[in-house]
Amino acid sequence: MSSTSMRTHLCGDLRPDQIGDTVSVCGWVGRRREHGEHLAFVDLRDHSGIVQCVINDDIDVRSEYVLRITGVVRERPEGTINDNLPTGQIEIGDCEVEILRTATPPPFPIDARADDVDENIRLQYRYLDLRRERMQKNLRIRSAVNAAVRNSMADQGFVEVETPMLVPSTPEGAREFLVPSRKEPGSFYALPQSPQLFKQLLMVGGVDRYYQIARCLRDEDLRADRQYEFMQLDMEMSFVDQDDVLEAVSASVLDAAEAVTGERPDPIERITWRDAMNRFGIDKPDLRFGMELRELTDAFASTEFKAFAGAEAIKGIKVDGGADEYGRNQLDKLTDKAKGAGAKGLVWMKAVAGDDGGVRFDSPVAKFLSDDEVAGLAAAMDAAVGDLVLIVADDWEPTCEVLGMLRNEIGRPPVHQGPYRYVWVVEFPLFVGRDKETGNPKSGHHPFTMPHPDDVDKFESDPMSVRSIAYDLVLNGWELGSGSIRIHEPELQRRVFAGLGISDEEAERKFGFFLNPFEYGAPPHGGFAFGLDRLVAILAGEDNIREVIAYPKTQSGQDPMTNSPTAGDPKAVEELGLRIIPRVD
Repeated sequence: MSSTSMRTHLCGDLRPDQIGDTVSVCGWVGRRREHGEHLAFVDLRDHSGIVQCVINDDIDVRSEYVLRITGVVRERPEGTINDNLPTGQIEIGDCEVEILRTATPPPFPIDARADDVDENIRLQYRYLDLRRERMQKNLRIRSAVNAAVRNSMADQGFVEVETPMLVPSTPEGAREFLVPSRKEPGSFYALPQSPQLFKQLLMVGGVDRYYQIARCLRDEDLRADRQYEFMQLDMEMSFVDQDDVLEAVSASVLDAAEAVTGERPDPIERITWRDAMNRFGIDKPDLRFGMELRELTDAFASTEFKAFAGAEAIKGIKVDGGADEYGRNQLDKLTDKAKGAGAKGLVWMKAVAGDDGGVRFDSPVAKFLSDDEVAGLAAAMDAAVGDLVLIVADDWEPTCEVLGMLRNEIGRPPVHQGPYRYVWVVEFPLFVGRDKETGNPKSGHHPFTMPHPDDVDKFESDPMSVRSIAYDLVLNGWELGSGSIRIHEPELQRRVFAGLGISDEEAERKFGFFLNPFEYGAPPHGGFAFGLDRLVAILAGEDNIREVIAYPKTQSGQDPMTNSPTAGDPKAVEELGLRIIPRVD
């Protein structure tokens, strides 16, 4: 489908099979090189690649000129073959050149050298940046992922439905973008954080299986895996349990990965939230490397070392061969990071050879440990001479979290490197932490998440131990997305609200518009959403989702190409009934 009225082939598609054929190609001038008398080599580039064209050197063509070249495909002379190019065995000769558009010299080279250009410059001239092979590849990977996801959803009987972009403010936790109403001064729409409310109402409406590739917007601080606006595969299913949802989502994700890589990943394993915390110290574990947390509480059950005595949990991680790699300055920095993450301290121990041929530990605290404790530590950590052991003792959750942070800090490779390790994390807590003002528990996911049926009787007696039927999909340590089975029974919903300290009156005021339709017969249902930007970035070998988005914002939320955000037109602001108050920092 590459031929048009102006070209017969794409630049990168020509091969020795076309030798002798007269072809027409269109594209941009990548390089021009003079070659003897009256000849010049021009590398013509389009999104498919580069082809070398031999033209008359009297023709004035320069970098990024847009050309149409017609000529005969021929074999390159002996000694000039370029094995680094798919088209490196051929060239186009006897060329007729038509200049379709001249060009101003670009502010940076349109090739891999632009990777070293300041990102703000690249984004200011994004339309030039997009011409580069890297960006063309990324956008086509994104297109392939979108197509595979859509095909997978359709094959599984899902119906694509678009939901509104102007919505009421919703209780989803993230900061919203507000849109003032001209017709109703002082009133606002919100841009959707997700289609959550509408997709659940589609289940009430009998749609049964819904999906869309949805644009979502959140006014949150930007980082490598977050933008103000992002795309997600959003889906919801009726008459299902957790296994049904996970199987449907897994099929679409694995289909997308196969479409890009040509290989289908292994079935996605599952791990409970508690196991993820115990083993990896984080709820989005990276399974590509070891260094798992080891349980040491029993080894120090009778310890007299004050830093360990009475701690709810004592855990450690082992850095293979780290004893020589980490000097005192580096260990002090790790200690500072551990304290900055909330630890009371960090104990480090270097495994060295003992007099008896076993392992002993070199550490400022070694003198406080008994021989039995040293032996128990060495056994629990499977420590060998030359290893470094890092230990934290505290309450269970902060102990896990601090060691999980250190594990990632020390051992985690870039997110796109190594094998793709998908994992489902299930059985998240229904409630997390308590509100500082009221003391009431806070929702771990959202207040409409189904509690685990085995834990419902703990609502009043031990609410913080109640599990939910909520689940996250993680890839190489990045959370791709999350979902849950939803509450569809009014009585159970009231019990959850009561656990959160929400009265019937407050629930009606805040959520009535969403929950009242459930009175008309809501089916059991559940859903999920995963970030396409994050999945595409990993599959494309990128560490930042900005590299797989055509027109992203910078880390500070700016768009250098359009200079947005900008001040509103005074007349428009007046029509909206708004008054701009200068910020006082």
